[in-house]
Amino acid sequence: MMYVIIIAAVVIFWLLVLDRPVLYVHFKKGQLVKAKGHLPVTLKHNLTEIGHHSPFDGYLKAYQRREGIRLKFSPSVPKSIQQRIRNVFPFSGLKKSGTNQKSKR
Repeated sequence: MMYVIIIAAVVIFWLLVLDRPVLYVHFKKGQLVKAKGHLPVTLKHNLTEIGHHSPFDGYLKAYQRREGIRLKFSPSVPKSIQQRIRNVFPFSGLKKSGTNQKSKR
């Protein structure tokens, strides 16, 4: 009986603590250094344009929630840049990686 409780605790801990963003983008001096997840071409273009005009360091993480997508920025990203990224981010068009995106007919 004790092993069932331990396994359940480990599973709950894993689900709550593990950081699993749908999209992760890392910036260095305004350049996109690393991107994990589905990064639409238009978003990539807009992010490089924002980084070109005002260079910054940091990261952007997008999490899929029930209410929609939530963006999280590193503290080093200025608030004005965060707002510019939020303005161009496609909240409705971001696909979750690993899912089948075929249309139903």
